[in-house]
Amino acid sequence: FSAHWCLPCRAFTPQLAKNFTDHLESKGMRILVVSSDRDDISFKECFSEMPWVAMPFGRQDLKAALISKYGVSGIPSFVILDPSGGTITKDGRAEVLKDPTGENFPCNAGAGNSKGSGACVVS
Repeated sequence: FSAHWCLPCRAFTPQLAKNFTDHLESKGMRILVVSSDRDDISFKECFSEMPWVAMPFGRQDLKAALISKYGVSGIPSFVILDPSGGTITKDGRAEVLKDPTGENFPCNAGAGNSKGSGACVVS
């Protein structure tokens, strides 16, 4: 969950993009950005810097459902899911900053973030 106007998001996104391109994508991670931008132009400007997919800007219904499901109360928010859609952590930002090369991915936070049986999915 991110937005172009959010300074912490703008600081984190380039780091995540580099880590994703250099390491995480090849380990099976997938990222879906959910935008909190105020308009489609800002969303497109922000998304142009990202090497992953985005939820369509106009899908406010889906955004609201995801915010509710994952308890998002602010941005940036980075939720890591397991392959079946279960929540591994709601603090994925800290996890990726601690492990930028994805050494512990695929992961299973329930087992102390040790290697698990499937790739993490990042939302």
